[in-house]
Amino acid sequence: MGAKDSLICYADGDVRDVLAARPAMDRGATSALVRRLFADRSPVEDADGTLAEDSNPGPDRVFAAVWPGATIVCTDQVAQDLPSRIDQRFLAEAAGRTVHVHAMHSVVDWFAYAAWGPDGQLRRALSVGADDLVIEDVGEHLPFEEPFWQGRYPATDDGDYPLPFHPLELSEAVLHHVFGFVLEGYPGMSDASPVDPFDVTLAGFRLGAAKRRWFRRG
Repeated sequence: MGAKDSLICYADGDVRDVLAARPAMDRGATSALVRRLFADRSPVEDADGTLAEDSNPGPDRVFAAVWPGATIVCTDQVAQDLPSRIDQRFLAEAAGRTVHVHAMHSVVDWFAYAAWGPDGQLRRALSVGADDLVIEDVGEHLPFEEPFWQGRYPATDDGDYPLPFHPLELSEAVLHHVFGFVLEGYPGMSDASPVDPFDVTLAGFRLGAAKRRWFRRG
């Protein structure tokens, strides 16, 4: 598997339903959001991308979209070993909405997911990798996680793997159940994903050099 992503989502309800409806992006709101979140990097509008191709941008890029009911921002700044500890400015943007963070990196067989309720309380945080195994595991397992933890979808036929599942396969299951799309799929998919990530347009931005902070000597 070669999939990678790093994104945060703010949602008023079911993200799957919003993305499946293929709503029009609010470009003005999208630009304003990116400028708030990355005020220290002077974002400049760039070419559009898609959720399939640009969900894992480099350190100087951001892809985002604001729609009625949901917002997605793709940035490497939310790819944390401990997803529950992402920068507070990202959580402050929630303003009473549910927040989802999802990141995965195929090179190290790692993925992380976290979710906060509209009240700002952490509901679930999970980070697992082939090298560090379970890095963070907070909250109850989501229903679709259970078959993975029970070993129903082992990473290898001979059981020679340090976890009872492959992290990227559980990662894809999170994408399917929470966001309604997959990048490469996973064992046990019982229904097709309602969202084609190639059809989800994101506005692109380039980030400038971080602004210096000047301190006056007292």
